[in-house]
Amino acid sequence: MKLETAAESFRSVAGAVLNALPLPLIVIRSDGRIIDANVAAEAFFETSAPMLRRQHLRELVPFGSPVLSLVEQVRERGAPVNEYRVDLSTPRNPGDHVVDLHVAPLPERPGHVVIMLQERTIADKMDRQLTHRGAARSVIALAAMLAHEIKNPLSGIRGAAQLLEHSASDDDRTLTRLICDEADRIVKLVDRMEVFADERPVERSPVNIHAVLEHVKRLAQSGFARHIKFIEDYDPSLPPVLANRDQLVQVFLNLVKNAAEAIGEQAIDGEIQMTTAFRPGVRLTLPGSKARVSLPLEFCIKDNGPGVPDDLVPHLFDPFVTTKPTGSGLGLALVAKIIGDHGGIVECDSQARHTCFRVLMPMYAGAGTPGKADAPELVEETSHR
Repeated sequence: MKLETAAESFRSVAGAVLNALPLPLIVIRSDGRIIDANVAAEAFFETSAPMLRRQHLRELVPFGSPVLSLVEQVRERGAPVNEYRVDLSTPRNPGDHVVDLHVAPLPERPGHVVIMLQERTIADKMDRQLTHRGAARSVIALAAMLAHEIKNPLSGIRGAAQLLEHSASDDDRTLTRLICDEADRIVKLVDRMEVFADERPVERSPVNIHAVLEHVKRLAQSGFARHIKFIEDYDPSLPPVLANRDQLVQVFLNLVKNAAEAIGEQAIDGEIQMTTAFRPGVRLTLPGSKARVSLPLEFCIKDNGPGVPDDLVPHLFDPFVTTKPTGSGLGLALVAKIIGDHGGIVECDSQARHTCFRVLMPMYAGAGTPGKADAPELVEETSHR
């Protein structure tokens, strides 16, 4: 009896350990049927473990997927096999599901195989985010040079045009006005770029993100997004974020404005969804330190517009990249800089009628938290959905 109790206790602990793993894991028996799956696998395949146990592996993966041949290879060799960047997207499980596969045999059960999945999207996006942050910094020197070398001559050009305007004919006055307008436009562009050169420490304090998002929504609904329906899905138990409130308003107002412009003024079913959630799992390290920083706070701005072109997504946060005919391409670069200065990251998922900008940030940890976060470097990532 004691042996049976000990065995049951061990199985219970083993099951708890598997469910605690952040990576999806499934067990396949010799005929290809699924006999077990952990909680992360339920989330990945968007179905419960009992439903997974009723299915064959080929029903979960795309037709002709390399997963099937990998399982057979593991059975034949009796040794683990790894495969990288395998797409497991299916009509029943759409979206971006590129994973690294780790397939291993179960020696105690001949023919049984364990498959562990590691999603690549979050690592790839975080790598891109670090690149975007570097690109934003590269604008700093250019901004400082432009401010000094362009604004001063422009003020002289504008002043001369105003003097000429007093003695010019009606036709020529149109040209002098054009000179003034274009000079003003260039000055505004340089002013926006000067923000990148601001290296002062960010003054931060505990901020209620829901108050920030509510303020942004009111601003949007009273102006550029009055024709769009807003949907809020907030986690009311979310702790404060350590941030500068004004800069967060600037970030999310920019993201909401981009979403509204993507939807367009003619859309009759335009929707912008604002969500907040606690998502533990992503950890970064500070330069020159072994301390790791967690980014558990997730804030999303989603829209049902046409989506971002695939070739533009990897460069979306780079300066001067834009899809707008009259855009400067500095809005999202500024978003990346502000979030980077706060020790967070921003990423984008985009498909037709489903574009999501996701901001990951640290939470407020008390009075001892430093006032300015150094830009972190990616050292570790776990499954994040």
